[in-house]
Amino acid sequence: MTAEDVARRAGVSRSAVSRTFTEGASVSEATRLRVLKAASALGYRVNRLAQRLGRERSSLVGVLASNLSTPYMATHLDALSQALLQQNLQCLLINAVDGDSNVSRLIDLILEFRVRAIVVISVTPPSAIIRECVANGVPIVLVNRLTENAHADTIVTDDAGGARLAAERLIKAGCRRPVIVSSATASQMRRVEAATAAFSKAGVDPILWSRGPSRYETGSQAARELLAAHDVDGAFCVTDLLALGFIDTARVAGRRVPEDISVVGFHDTPQASWLSYRLTTIRQPVDDLIGAIMRALQRKPGPRKPLKTVLPLELVERETVRKR
Repeated sequence: MTAEDVARRAGVSRSAVSRTFTEGASVSEATRLRVLKAASALGYRVNRLAQRLGRERSSLVGVLASNLSTPYMATHLDALSQALLQQNLQCLLINAVDGDSNVSRLIDLILEFRVRAIVVISVTPPSAIIRECVANGVPIVLVNRLTENAHADTIVTDDAGGARLAAERLIKAGCRRPVIVSSATASQMRRVEAATAAFSKAGVDPILWSRGPSRYETGSQAARELLAAHDVDGAFCVTDLLALGFIDTARVAGRRVPEDISVVGFHDTPQASWLSYRLTTIRQPVDDLIGAIMRALQRKPGPRKPLKTVLPLELVERETVRKR
């Protein structure tokens, strides 16, 4: 939709539409309301880029993500932005700092820049805004968001399978008093549920600990509380960052890793391989994930069957789990 389309529908001039969407410009209240009503009906968004982009496909790809400072997200955004540049595309990154509560508003903001496509990481947009994106010719790719939406391409890693691998490795190490440490995001809860089921199948009843954000400090808090109250011999931390905090605090408390406590993380972030940790973890394949996103972005625009991709995970054996 263009400003001319809005002007025709509202029965006003093109300049009246421009003034309506220009801060501080003079326009009557009656005209402003007519223009806004027409724009809403047409799905019109203000073009914040050069006017020549109004009739062309932009080189911008909107990326909506949260927790940008975590090693996991930083690694993925770095790889994604590089892959976009290699295809002569640019990354318009929006920080979803408030999570799902403002995702519709943030996607509205992205659409104002006439993006070619939108990649959503860490949050789940409502179905209505996904349909609106598709109706306006903007494909949307959801990463690690489980949804039944029939309009979006989805790419997910097999979190449940990875969590089972983690639990099975701790069981093989002889852990009979394990804990599962997590925060409260949807993807983490899938890992918690799958790991719990794997432990239960082996006759092991894990202790569940879930609170706070997915940060190093949260893993440290978990270790302080759990080691003071329980005779823990193993821990599955559903992110590497939680695992690193857990390990450092366990060591300060006089517990040896892995001799006293075996620890498995999740993600295989760069810090997991540092010599001070050598963390056994579940690897999410960054290259495979970015490749799947780029394939989705390179699909032809227009009506199409949504792409559904599930990526397998693998256990990376290092030095934080007892050998058996």
